[in-house]
Amino acid sequence: MKDRYESPLASRYASDDMLHLFSPDMRFETWRRLWVSLAKAQHALGLPVTQEQVDELAAHVSPIDYELVAAKEKELRHDVMAHIYAFGAAAPGAKGIIHLGATSCYVTDNADLVLYRDGLVHLRGELEQVMVQLAGFADRYAALPCLGYTHYQPAQLVTVGKRATLWLQDLMLDLEELNDVIAAIRFLGCRGTTGTEASFMELFHGDTAQIDEMNRMIAADFGFDRLYDVCGQTYPRKLDSRILNVLSSIAQSCYRFANDVRLLQHDRQLEEPFESTQVGSSAMAYKRNPMRCERICSLSRYVMADALNAPMTASTQWFERTLDDSANRRISLPEGFLAVDGILRLMQNVTAGLRVNEKIVAKFVADYLPFIATENLLMAAVERGGDLLVGLAFEPVHAESLLEFGRHLAQRGRETLHQFAFEVKIGIVELLRIVFGELADHAVFDRIARHMVDRLVLDDGEQQRLEGHFGQQRRAVFPDPHQRILHQLLGAGRGDETGGVGAEGFIITAEEHVETFFVPGTQQ
Repeated sequence: MKDRYESPLASRYASDDMLHLFSPDMRFETWRRLWVSLAKAQHALGLPVTQEQVDELAAHVSPIDYELVAAKEKELRHDVMAHIYAFGAAAPGAKGIIHLGATSCYVTDNADLVLYRDGLVHLRGELEQVMVQLAGFADRYAALPCLGYTHYQPAQLVTVGKRATLWLQDLMLDLEELNDVIAAIRFLGCRGTTGTEASFMELFHGDTAQIDEMNRMIAADFGFDRLYDVCGQTYPRKLDSRILNVLSSIAQSCYRFANDVRLLQHDRQLEEPFESTQVGSSAMAYKRNPMRCERICSLSRYVMADALNAPMTASTQWFERTLDDSANRRISLPEGFLAVDGILRLMQNVTAGLRVNEKIVAKFVADYLPFIATENLLMAAVERGGDLLVGLAFEPVHAESLLEFGRHLAQRGRETLHQFAFEVKIGIVELLRIVFGELADHAVFDRIARHMVDRLVLDDGEQQRLEGHFGQQRRAVFPDPHQRILHQLLGAGRGDETGGVGAEGFIITAEEHVETFFVPGTQQ
């Protein structure tokens, strides 16, 4: 039976890994591990906690009797106390020292910090995979000319790869911000009801060095080397704003990518993957709707709106704490993670199978090339001032003539070239030379577009490495050396110099793939 609402984020979009991370088991087992760590530190520092009690708690981190928890919470109206009661029932010899000197936020906030940090690290791996695939796409199509658009109107030529670097650069900025947020996360520790550690001042007889050491020990157990210098009862809710902001930033970049693909798919220049058994429409069998990109945009809008929750919560925290943050945070933060996880999974699918219809791309270039070349004509005419290249005299081309050429082209097509050549007294051979030859002679797609792609995608001649947490996986998934590795993915700015997997086979110099575009029929 399915007679209860279930979140589509859980049932349709998020990965099993992310669902497990924000599961009740992970959250409440982390609470219990925090209580074990507190007891262990208190025992080591001489408080009346025995090693046997620590061991008993450690042995009963799982399973959790959720029925008992639910019954006690209904009675006590306090979730943390209900879990303390259930933990004590599982480890009766240690129930008297569970949560000694702590407040509820010791488990709730520190557990959240652990989950959010691990969630961001997981998303970083997902984002990096998208970037690796998109870098390979940009490199493969670095020299394929296509029609550029400004205001969604035909503009100058770019290349398919150059356009992809715009999407890639957005994701690189997101990665930089994501790394900054991960690095900024500190542990709260056990700080008391108002952040003064008053209970521990009593337990440790005013020895603040012992209290600091206890917090350092607990933080180290969970992989943190820094704690907040000051706090109220909670960690600063400004961190939640930073977390949801970076999730929103990733969503914005993915939305931009997916929206561009949707527009290009309308003309069939570019298409998202379409499986052999996939159905495009229940009514129109020929349809190939960009449903993955549409879903990316839909989920991204949700994340961008969700990000408003954290600043509203952070700005309304009263003094040392208020509880109006709790219900909102239980929803807005986990669902933000689940949604971005779903977005990045879709991005991986699309970027892995993005299809370029090169003949259609070439047709758009051919249809608009004479019109695009009006700028080249103007520059060439002004530069020459009436001089000859092929022995035919002509008057300087004026702006009015070019505007007329554009209007005629829009109405009658490329046969206007001959009419234009006649009206301005340019030999048709010379006109074609200016229209087509200038583009090739200036090596637009080699020296500009190719350079821009290489600048973003390659790190010439420099030994690079993949980080250990995703290196082996990337090698298995992307053995093709043409799929470039962005240097931003390779530990830059992360401060980690150990571990990792060598990236031999992924290194390339620009000279290996210098490809110059020449319009058919022109000379190199």
